[in-house]
Parts: sequence; structure tokens; C-alpha cells
Amino acid sequence: MNGSISDRLRALADPARIPVLQSFFKTGQGEYAEGDRFIGIRVPQLRELCRECRGAGIDEAAPLLRSDIHEERLMALLLLVDAFKRGTDAQKRAIYDFYLANTRFINNWDLVDASAEHIVGGWLFERSRAPLRRLARSSLLWDRRVAIVATFHFIRRGDHDETFRIADLLMTDPHDLIHKATGWMLREVGKRDGAALRRYLGPRRARMPRTMLRYAIERFPERERKRYLSR
Repeated sequence: MNGSISDRLRALADPARIPVLQSFFKTGQGEYAEGDRFIGIRVPQLRELCRECRGAGIDEAAPLLRSDIHEERLMALLLLVDAFKRGTDAQKRAIYDFYLANTRFINNWDLVDASAEHIVGGWLFERSRAPLRRLARSSLLWDRRVAIVATFHFIRRGDHDETFRIADLLMTDPHDLIHKATGWMLREVGKRDGAALRRYLGPRRARMPRTMLRYAIERFPERERKRYLSR
């Protein structure tokens, strides 16, 4: 690699994009990403640089993940996902352990969504899912989002039971970002098994947060959606 990854990221920076990113990712006072910093790099550029830096692992990703620059943290996660997919079981375990030890830095929805399915879901698919339930009970917002988004790995493989279990744990979550993520995962179940989703929603729809329910039934026929929302 020519130059450090951090230096190469800064060469891609476009300051004109910073205000848009700060607004989109809610970095203002009192918002969920208050104080997060951007340098203005597009995601396709990050993915291209990730391909150019293929072979980087935890040692290269760790300082990027602990950066106060959002794009550096996302770059770290893209590198870790790539290394996880290509790694041995020992390497995958090390990446999984590192990921869970550093979730305080995986602190926006795009960071979770780009990584949790592949690393946490990928590692736990054939193992105990108990870590997901611990994450779902965490006081840290992003841990809870990791818990539900990680189940996307299971859903893609025809296993949606854990999605339903985690959704039950998050049913009373106070944060809209969790309602959206949980509804999204439920919708993904429904795309593959509509009957299973309807069975799940039946006894729960009256107490489910409205945003969660809206996301979950987004692909239902209009008349059915209205019936669910009328409760």
C-alpha cells in the first residue's frame, strides 16, 4: 500500500460535502450522533479504497476505528468485514472479539448496518445466539442495533427465529433508530416467509411501536397495511 490508509482517506476528502453529511447523520446538539466529524468521502470511494487495501486486518483497522472521523471508522469496518469473509476460523474469532470489544466506536446506524450482519451474524450463525440477547439488553443504543441487524445473516439463510426473539426484546425500546432497524429486519423475514411474519405480528401489533410496525408491513398489500395500522 502506498501511504497510510488515513493519509489516503484524507486525499479523497471533499469539504463541500461535510454540511450535508453532518445534517444527514444527525450530528447536531442533542442528536444521536452529536459531535461526529466528517471529511466528505462518498461510500463508493471508501469501498474502492478497501479493495485496494485488501489484506489489512485488525492492526491496520484498530486506529481507524478509534478515530473521531466518521469515514475512518467506516473504512475500518469495511476492512474488517473483508478480512472476516476471507479469514480462517481463528482470524474470524479474533475479528468478532475485537468488534464486540469496540462497539462504542461503531456509533452510527450506517456503521452498524455495514458490519453487524457480516461479522456478528457471520460468527454466531452456527453458534450460541446468547451474545445477541446480551447486546439487545445493553444500555448502549448501538449494541441494541447490532443485535437486531446481525440477524440479517440468519434471515438470508432461512432462519428467522432469532430475529423474532430479538424483536421481542426490543419491543419497548425507547429509540426510533431501533424501531426502524427492527421493522426492517421483520420486513426482510416477510419477503421470504410472509406467513411467518403475519403469525408473529398477530398478537403483537397492538403494542408494537408504530414505526416498527410500518416498516415491518411495508410490502403488504395496501388494504392489509391499513387494517394492521388501524389496530
